[in-house]
Amino acid sequence: MTRTIRNVFVAGFAALTLGSSLSAGSPAIAGSPFDGAWSVLIITDSGTCDRAYRYALRITNGKISYADSSFNVSGRVNPRGRTLVTVSAGSQRASGSGQLYDDHGQGQWIGRSANSACSGRWEAERRG
Repeated sequence: MTRTIRNVFVAGFAALTLGSSLSAGSPAIAGSPFDGAWSVLIITDSGTCDRAYRYALRITNGKISYADSSFNVSGRVNPRGRTLVTVSAGSQRASGSGQLYDDHGQGQWIGRSANSACSGRWEAERRG
């Protein structure tokens, strides 16, 4: 379970402490300044999840995605770089929020399943 919670979170992003909110149903932002490839380091600060993982994610028109289709991902980045994501797989669910800048970002995440919970932070770097 611990590895899966982290994987569930990262599939969405990191992605990711908001001053303004975004909803999963928001329309995509055409030509988002944050579009492209990102490398995200997910760090566990609390719970029994593995300590850290790094994943390659993509943002397209403000929508966050991950190549692994075994997760349900709903995530957005607004034009100011504020991010929100929710990811689920079976009975497990994770969410994150944070802030992207030109070439980096950071935020927080939390994940839960029927038997445990983990939380931590994430750091992102633009890769292209």
